[in-house]
Amino acid sequence: MDLFQFEREHHARGLIRLAGVDEAGRGPLAGPVVAAAAVLPKEWTETGLPESLQRLNDSKKLTEKVREELFAAIHAETKIHFGIGIIDAPVIDEINILQATHRAMNAALAQLSPPAAHALVDGLRVPTLTTPQTAIVKGDAKSFSIAAASILAKVTRDRLMREHDAHWPEYAFAKHKGYGTPAHLAALRAHGPCAIHRQSFAPVFAVQQKKAGL
Repeated sequence: MDLFQFEREHHARGLIRLAGVDEAGRGPLAGPVVAAAAVLPKEWTETGLPESLQRLNDSKKLTEKVREELFAAIHAETKIHFGIGIIDAPVIDEINILQATHRAMNAALAQLSPPAAHALVDGLRVPTLTTPQTAIVKGDAKSFSIAAASILAKVTRDRLMREHDAHWPEYAFAKHKGYGTPAHLAALRAHGPCAIHRQSFAPVFAVQQKKAGL
């Protein structure tokens, strides 16, 4: 599959500065949701990716080691412009995870200078996005721009969760990154929620209720 197909189609319409947009962390019980926006140079749609980015793909299809290497390569590539938006658990609880995800996407796009002319968004259309958009279901496997954003979002969030692990080692955030694994749920029941747990998520809320005797 040609992972520059969507970029070329938009270039043909005069939309040159395209930002791939993706998120990481909608499903976990703890930690932030992170979104990234990545603008790849138009010339790459003709010349192909540089050697350092040849393995670029949907972050879910790559090992942690490869994601880290691609993350470093994206940061080292001066022709790529990107932004990252991070929304923490208290805000997620306040406005819900969907709205928090959309806010993170807008925050990532707002960091681009000059701004993107158009966004290629992974998944469904984002009603509140401030940039004109094209939504692409499973876009992280169909567009190099979105794939780059998926790497940036996933690695940024994983690193944050490893930092949180140092503060709350009893939850083993470095292993499961906040997702509701059996080990995480067991730790949650044993210790109760910590400051980065999403209190509005059902498993966390249930533990809170039980500890409160409700």
